[in-house]
Amino acid sequence: MKTFILYHIRRFLLFTISLALFSSCSVNSEKEFYTVGDFPSVPKIDAHFHYNTTDTRYLKFADSLNMWFVSPNVDAGRSIDEQFSTASMLKKEFGDKFLFLGTFPVDNFGKPDFAGEIIERIEKAMKYEASGIKIWKNIGMELKDQYGDYVMIDDPAFHPVFEYLQEKGIPVLGHLGEPLNCWLPLDEMTLGNDRRYFQNNPQYHMYLHPEAPSYDDQITARDNILDMYPGLKFSGAHLASLEWSVDELAERFESFPELKVDLSARIGHLQYQSLENPDRVRDFMIKYQDRIMYGSDMSVSERSTDYGRMTANLHQRWMDDWIYLATDSAIVVNDLEGQKVAGLKLPASVIDKIFFTNSRNFFSY
Repeated sequence: MKTFILYHIRRFLLFTISLALFSSCSVNSEKEFYTVGDFPSVPKIDAHFHYNTTDTRYLKFADSLNMWFVSPNVDAGRSIDEQFSTASMLKKEFGDKFLFLGTFPVDNFGKPDFAGEIIERIEKAMKYEASGIKIWKNIGMELKDQYGDYVMIDDPAFHPVFEYLQEKGIPVLGHLGEPLNCWLPLDEMTLGNDRRYFQNNPQYHMYLHPEAPSYDDQITARDNILDMYPGLKFSGAHLASLEWSVDELAERFESFPELKVDLSARIGHLQYQSLENPDRVRDFMIKYQDRIMYGSDMSVSERSTDYGRMTANLHQRWMDDWIYLATDSAIVVNDLEGQKVAGLKLPASVIDKIFFTNSRNFFSY
């Protein structure tokens, strides 16, 4: 009992210190709009960045641009234990300039204590100062039960897990489903990066797997969870897989008051919609400015050996996204076949929320 009490006292003290540190990073609320030149000086958080290396140079590079990271572990690629070891080490060294999200495997689905094992994993992650939990698309797209049927995220086996997450107020980042393009043939996809990804990863190109759950099945299962657990602190990764329509996403925001989203790897879909109706996209971003977090979905790993090239790529991505969101400058979007898209020029107060404040608040567990 004494250990339990001491643990929660420590958690409270760490939370208080975190808030004080975050509060010390003030944003410039005096400007009406930002410029390209403001990028390095404005506090920012990339709330969806996969940091899978013990090489700390990229963290220091990002910090030189006032960019901090939220790095989700994921049930894919490197083992979860390896990801967790790296993340907890970086967290210990860099504090609140590096946040990470734990995750859990689903290999033991169908076993008697499946949910209990997941909860133990979550408890361990939070003990090591994780800022939340990541749930990945293998639930709904790969995981099958003993009968060979696909398992969706609203399966009753996961209910005790969501009850626990809701009760403890633990932030959840859910990558559930994929972009609508995933269910289209390559030549009908709207963005070049989607075509490249699904061409290189045919196992996830659902157009090739008509026996798998549909796009609507994926969205419905996720929405069912939000219905069942209205107090769940939930962010939908990649614009909640509703990237193709700001109107569809707006409907979910109205239906689920606790829902947040990140922009990771889906800004191109906003740019695609901007070609037809930039005002609709801009109005959406302003109306829901408290619900949207910036993220890139970029990554560094032990294979990222060319430091100069990697940092140049990171800087270019961050700058392109900043120009589109913060200014009215036109940029060439390669994933839209080189078409030029004018920036949204969101007010500085909105940029501050999307790039910093919303993530700070959501992940301050």
